[in-house]
Amino acid sequence: MNILFFLKPKSEVAFIYDYSTLRQVLETMEFHKYASIPMLNKAGKYVGTMTEGDILWGIKKYTNLNLKEAETIFIQDFPRKADYEAVSADADMEDLLQKAMNQNFVPVVDDQKKFIGIITRKSIIEYCYEKIKKLDEPY
Repeated sequence: MNILFFLKPKSEVAFIYDYSTLRQVLETMEFHKYASIPMLNKAGKYVGTMTEGDILWGIKKYTNLNLKEAETIFIQDFPRKADYEAVSADADMEDLLQKAMNQNFVPVVDDQKKFIGIITRKSIIEYCYEKIKKLDEPY
């Protein structure tokens, strides 16, 4: 099966740039109710994922932080515990499933490493659930 069947395109996914400020990232994640968000560079390439935990540990490094100061702190300076691994658009289902077991979404990149969207763990589980339901149906 082609993994692009599960793709949520970039145009439907909130993401941040590595040059975003802390305030921009916090507001984006709050607005979309995301616990983690894909991060791209200026060229549109996927460079990692920022999680709530990464942000909390980054904030710990700064004392007396307020929202105004958050406009001067760039998110690329925050260490990330573990990036979500991306798959290429031509990856096989096995590779996708392997990554989805450990990530709540899998970033998808094209052959130039440009971010094209995500595949959520939920969409994979829904697909598998429908397949299992069909197996249980009487003929």
